[in-house]
Amino acid sequence: MTAGDARGPGGRGGARPLRAAAGAALALFAASCGPDLLVPGLLGPGHASFEEAAEDHPEIAEVSSEFDRLADPPPEAGERERQLDLFAEVFAMAREDYVEPVSPQTMALLALEGFEDAEERANGGGGAEAEEAENPLAPGALMRAGLSRMLGGLDPHSGYLPPDRYKEMQLRTRGEFGGIGIEVTMEDGLVKIVAPLDGTPGARAGLRTGDFIVGVNGTDIRGRPLSDSVRLMRGRAGTDVRLDIRRPPEDRTFAVRITRAVIEIEAVRARAEGNVGYLRVTTFNERAEDGVRRALRRLAREIDGEVGYVIDLRSNAGGLLEQALGVADSFLSGGEIVSTRGRDGARARRFSADSDDLSRGLPLAVLIDEGSASAAEIVSGALQDHGRALVLGARSFGKGSVQTIAPVSGGGAVRLTTALYYTPSGRSIQATGIVPDVLVDDGADRAMRESDLDNALPGGSRESMAGARELAEACPGAAEAEDPALACALSLLERGEARPAARG
Repeated sequence: MTAGDARGPGGRGGARPLRAAAGAALALFAASCGPDLLVPGLLGPGHASFEEAAEDHPEIAEVSSEFDRLADPPPEAGERERQLDLFAEVFAMAREDYVEPVSPQTMALLALEGFEDAEERANGGGGAEAEEAENPLAPGALMRAGLSRMLGGLDPHSGYLPPDRYKEMQLRTRGEFGGIGIEVTMEDGLVKIVAPLDGTPGARAGLRTGDFIVGVNGTDIRGRPLSDSVRLMRGRAGTDVRLDIRRPPEDRTFAVRITRAVIEIEAVRARAEGNVGYLRVTTFNERAEDGVRRALRRLAREIDGEVGYVIDLRSNAGGLLEQALGVADSFLSGGEIVSTRGRDGARARRFSADSDDLSRGLPLAVLIDEGSASAAEIVSGALQDHGRALVLGARSFGKGSVQTIAPVSGGGAVRLTTALYYTPSGRSIQATGIVPDVLVDDGADRAMRESDLDNALPGGSRESMAGARELAEACPGAAEAEDPALACALSLLERGEARPAARG
């Protein structure tokens, strides 16, 4: 697949295979935040010093005075300069590259709120955290609190990654990290499970999408920052962690003891379902495209008289843009896959398929649900728009923004929302999601989605569900199956009725 610059003919000269940049890309740190779509790239250059930044933007001057007032112990001159210069560097990146214009005053106020949070924790507010030894007002911890609040206050997916989290994110990009294997986010001050990852300790322990985690190892985490709660859940492989779970609609809690493990994420699992090839894509890490391509070649050898493929993207929270493009390209012989547009529509890029359709044009059915987000929405939206796949399930999560990761001074990194993405027909998925062609009613409309998150970016007009067929109409009797969506997809493919019209 290729990436083109859509600013005009001059921009096309820079088009190149996206794969060349893959080594610099990073994936979602699944245990600490919601679904992201991440791309490699350098953000705008930062100021050389805080003093220079404050000369250009006097609104941030109070950041240094509050830092000096609160930092305990007071830092040496060199440490103070490093921390304030780090702020200036991150501030300049956000000012230059955030998807929407943001005022210096807004960012300064958000950073000051982060300082206030740190001061409250130091004074015993928000509950004690038995396993956190770091002083919240130590210079480094105080600045991390300010940066995290400043970026996190812009939207749910921007943030500051201190060195330890940045390093762990890099491990996850390679498909391996330590933990219990769950995607979590915040809802009304509570840690909510977006999805347990298939085959992980969390999934084997019976954790479910929509569960709330209210305690970790006896510590009440209600109302605490998400990063604090995640830190309690992490630990060495082989050690146990006890989670106190509340599962709506019940108000009672119950305890689950889970043994932590090194999570090796198998991005793709495949099997034959009669004459249909079934591919379950759990995440878009660095192994996803190769996994899909290997699975397609294997299934083509194993199945006599293939009639099509099911691509199961349910509870797939996303990952790498490059991998989403590669997976979509595996089922397309040409045409646009997705486009992205930055601030005020500038710096638009279009990504197109440029390799052979490894499925040989056979009919496709894609399964999605409320946990299908970001990269999963790119793939399902592209295949739906090109008329290559019939989409079944529930309206997807609605994560239509792109995050760029860039390292900063001190070994950490900035994760910044820099663009929105659009399907080939021009649909914005932000806060709206992909509407399936066949609706499987499993209560998903009551689930949390992007539009329910704090500070979620607004989206386009919400696509009507009126055009979606009901399950009973498309597949009479499928509702009685153990997996109604899969049963319907298999039935439609076997009957030769999974050929949707292209959207334009």
